[in-house]
Amino acid sequence: MDHIGVRKEDFAAFMAIDRNGPIQMLNLVRLREFADYGDGRRVTGAAAYATYGREITPCLDAVGGKVVWSGQFEMTLIGPQDEVWDICFIVEYPSADAFMDMMRDPAYQQGMIHRQAAVQTSRLIRLNPEPDSGL
Repeated sequence: MDHIGVRKEDFAAFMAIDRNGPIQMLNLVRLREFADYGDGRRVTGAAAYATYGREITPCLDAVGGKVVWSGQFEMTLIGPQDEVWDICFIVEYPSADAFMDMMRDPAYQQGMIHRQAAVQTSRLIRLNPEPDSGL
């Protein structure tokens, strides 16, 4: 199963977590070679995802979100070896409500067209940011 969009029941579970304060979202993205817009357009998945990034940045800024980490995938040491990621980053939001406000923004939803076309599969994982845990 490809994981591209969010199901309503997952949004409900996301919002049911009773914790105030910042959240971080780990994004792992595998791109299609060519984006699938469904209209015959010929653009790479990377180019479509870059368009998504440009279009949604003002929406991210408006809710106080920011990229706090990004890195280039090299390999999986423990886990499914077929999970190879083209893009890896963490975005921090002031709260879960701020994240949801961004998701509801019509400009963000318009930008999502490019993400949907670009992405083959992805993971979006909610994290509770903690100071140095001493691991």
